[in-house]
Amino acid sequence: MTDYGHDLLFGSFITPTNADPEQVLALTSASEAAGLDLATFQDHPYQPGFFDTWTLLSFLAARTSTIRLTANVLNLPLRPPAVVARAAASLDILSGGRIELGLGAGAFWDAIVAMGGERLTPGESITALGEAIEIIRGIWDTGDHSRLRVDGTHHRVDGAKRGPAPAHDMGIWLGAYKPRILRLTGRAADGWLPSLAYMKSIQDLVDANEIIDGAASAAGRQPGDVRRLLNITGRLTSAPSEQMLVGPPEQWVEQLAVLTLEHGFSGYVLGGDDPRAIAVLGEEIAPALREIVAAERGSSPEPRRPERPGDAR
Repeated sequence: MTDYGHDLLFGSFITPTNADPEQVLALTSASEAAGLDLATFQDHPYQPGFFDTWTLLSFLAARTSTIRLTANVLNLPLRPPAVVARAAASLDILSGGRIELGLGAGAFWDAIVAMGGERLTPGESITALGEAIEIIRGIWDTGDHSRLRVDGTHHRVDGAKRGPAPAHDMGIWLGAYKPRILRLTGRAADGWLPSLAYMKSIQDLVDANEIIDGAASAAGRQPGDVRRLLNITGRLTSAPSEQMLVGPPEQWVEQLAVLTLEHGFSGYVLGGDDPRAIAVLGEEIAPALREIVAAERGSSPEPRRPERPGDAR
């Protein structure tokens, strides 16, 4: 059994469709009204039916006041890491500490190449992601006055000025599934953000956690330094079922409690663009799960959301 002890986060995974801008804003506002901690958005810059995710995050940051925002996850091959670092820190400052940084190594390479990106092998893309993380952290580290130099194979900086620093201790969360990128997550990331639908079984989560823990320990870190988040989908019904996250809210609470207390997950991000499900997650499932987890940990339930949104993660 593994519980890394992180505070619980709950979020929505909203499709950034540009066919109905008001729906995207409405679902984000519904997420905030329901008391969710996060609103997240996929990033596929080559998809003409979607908004540019970074532009969307900036717009939504100005239209919300408490909810945190992140890409789920940002397409790194089409975004220079030094620019990502400054953009993320800038928006974090402007939003009062409400931005997290989800990063992905890339997929759909034909589309990436069509947009002017470089085609990389899976191994190369993970090397590039590791180099990007080093550059991003270097840009953010305004307390280090040495020359910032990263001589990577795919990403390089030599003398790039540091700053600005984010307004809060911004998390770098990686979407990861295979062993090599899981090891990078353990060595260098603040969070792991996979999708439950891509896992064949709970055992896949167990195995991935072990890889992350081992890599963290080998790098001189604690396994708990890496928050475990999970993109989830499901269906709210009146009657219980044997299926994962198909049933009434109390069944969801029981199943998420197992993932939290036995498998170390502390963030649940719900896909589906369903305002009712968003409301039930924030108003019913989240408080009940927080109460169960607090009781198991012997602590008081966490507040619905931090008083200062950028201060806790």
